[in-house]
Formats: sequence, structure tokens, C-alpha cells
Amino acid sequence: MVNLDKNGSNGTDSRPPRFLLGSRFYGKSRTRAADYIRSRDKLTGLIDTASVKAHGKKSGLRNVWTSTLAFFRLIRAYVNGSYRQVSPQALLTIVAAIVYFVSPIDLIPDFIIGLGLIDDATILAWTIKACASDLASFIDWERSQGTSKQ
Repeated sequence: MVNLDKNGSNGTDSRPPRFLLGSRFYGKSRTRAADYIRSRDKLTGLIDTASVKAHGKKSGLRNVWTSTLAFFRLIRAYVNGSYRQVSPQALLTIVAAIVYFVSPIDLIPDFIIGLGLIDDATILAWTIKACASDLASFIDWERSQGTSKQ
């Protein structure tokens, strides 16, 4: 598994969109992400939970849908050991975005109908951009394995 310090950092900095920079919610998600990465069972449970939530909120995630599902597959492949070429920073950033996504209480709580997914989708969109090369490498790897879902 990835070596991270107690704050969920591996020595590099990755920042969310400006309106979330001061958000304690995203900061907590990064710290929790480090804990998830250290436990295969917790990471698998997180992806299971995120997948159920994502499929229930598909219309609100339409702009990030394909990449979000690729994130889930990347994490599953990481957990089962079949894909380990993801950088530690990208792994932390992706898991933090997923932790943020599954949390019902964040910058804009999910129970606020019509608005609750805006911050989640924004974090996911930013993560897609921030981790573009790692995500592209994973998708290329999937294609080479004949397992691509694209």
C-alpha cells in the first residue's frame, strides 16, 4: 500500500477548486482517504458504497460519469493488486474525492435537493483533471487487458 503521513500526505500538494480550498470537509476527506488506502477492506467498502450512491445519482453526475466509474475500477484493480501503476498522489486524490462524494454532510449537504451534488461533481471533475495522466494510463492498461468499460 502507499506510504502516507498521519495527515494523509505523501509530501506533495494537491489542491481542490478554490471555493473548496478552505473547506474542512475536503481536508477531512484527504485525511480519511489515507486511512482507507491503508486498509484493503475499508477501501473496497468505500468503492462499494460510492458505486451504489453514484448509480442512484447518475443524472446529477452525467458530466463526470464515465471517469467516475473509471476511478472505481482503478481503485478495485489497485486493491486486488492487478494495477499498481497509479502514483501515490493520484491515488490519495482519487480516494479523497470518493470519500467526499460518499459523505452526506459536506460543503453542500446531499439532502438539499437540486444542489446537493454540485460540490461532489465539482470535486470529481477537478480530480479527473488533476489525475488525468494516471486515469488515462489506467484506461490504456484496461484496454490492453481487454477489460475496458469505455
